[in-house]
This record gives sequence, structure tokens and C-alpha cells, in this order.
Amino acid sequence: MNLSIFLTLLRIFFVPLLVALLLTKGKNMDVWAVSVFLFAAATDLLDGYFARRRAQVTRLGILLDPIADKLLTSAAFISLVELRLVPAWMVVIIVGREFAVSGLRAVALTQGFVLEPSEIGKTKMLFQVVAITVIVLERRYPRFHLLGEGFLWLVVLFALWSAAQYFLKFWKNIDSRLKRPATVRPVVLPVEGKEREEKSVAAQ
Repeated sequence: MNLSIFLTLLRIFFVPLLVALLLTKGKNMDVWAVSVFLFAAATDLLDGYFARRRAQVTRLGILLDPIADKLLTSAAFISLVELRLVPAWMVVIIVGREFAVSGLRAVALTQGFVLEPSEIGKTKMLFQVVAITVIVLERRYPRFHLLGEGFLWLVVLFALWSAAQYFLKFWKNIDSRLKRPATVRPVVLPVEGKEREEKSVAAQ
């Protein structure tokens, strides 16, 4: 196990701790929750940095990294719904988008290509981190309410925008594969002791 994968797994292990801190009532629990969340979010930057710096980019890391991100942010948003700090319908859109894109990436892999993270998706992730942090601190600093609401709307808009972009990329790849010309390969078949050459058409 290399360092980048270790950091990705660490982010996943922080998920239950984050949920416990968010849902536990007590002094400074919100501060502890934000600290754990920000540290976990920081590992998302570090694992990619170390993977590229050490030339340790692996298929396992490519698969685990977005899963860890989605588990972390989805768990945080669902906990905030339980605390009645965010509307459930907005979280349904955000979490639903994560599942849809994850499924799309899985299908893309079975088709032989990878849907790389987009800049819009990365921006959405940044807005998620800021929105969750500000909303968690709302109870301590009520003046953060409008700021948190604004970032939450940005998360929803960028979630829908990036989802549309991923689906467009997916269909472009599928369409280009369907439009590729067929290749002709000779197949040698034995006929009465002799060899007869036939042509078969195989889609590339």
C-alpha cells in the first residue's frame, strides 16, 4: 500500500467519526466536527499530490479516491439534514448526483475508457467543503446562515452542471466507438484437407 492510497483509506475511516461528532450534542462538538472534516478533505489534495509526485498513480487509487470523496461529503450532508440545518430536497439532488456519476464511471470502465474528473466537478467539491464547514458553524455563528445558504445553492448548481458534463462525455465516447469503421480480419477454415480463407467482420 502506497502513501496516497493510505490517505484515501484514512478519509474513508474518518466518515463514521465525522457523523458521530456532528450528531453528538456537547460543548465544542461542532468545532471538533469541522476540524475532522477539514483534515479529511485535506487528504483529498495530499493523496493526489503524492500519487503524482511519486509516480504512484494506480487503478485502485483512481477508483477509491472519488468513492472516498462522495462518502465524506454525502455523510456530512445527510447528517446536516438530520440536524435540520439544510433542506432534504437539496441533499437528495447532491447525493443523487454522486451516485449517478459513480455508476456512470463504472459503466465507462466496462466499455474500456475512463471519465476523468472535470474542473467543474473539482469546483463543486470545493464549494461542498466550504458549504459544509460554514453550515456546521452556523449554530455557533448565526451570521453565517446566509453565507452557508449561498454556498449550498452553488453546490446544487455545480452538481447538476458537472453531472450533465459527465453524461455528455460518456455519450460522446460511446457514440465515437459506435461510429468507428469495422475492420476485416482473414479467418482460415479447413475444407476437405485444404485451407480456405474467408473474411469476417469484427467491430473494433
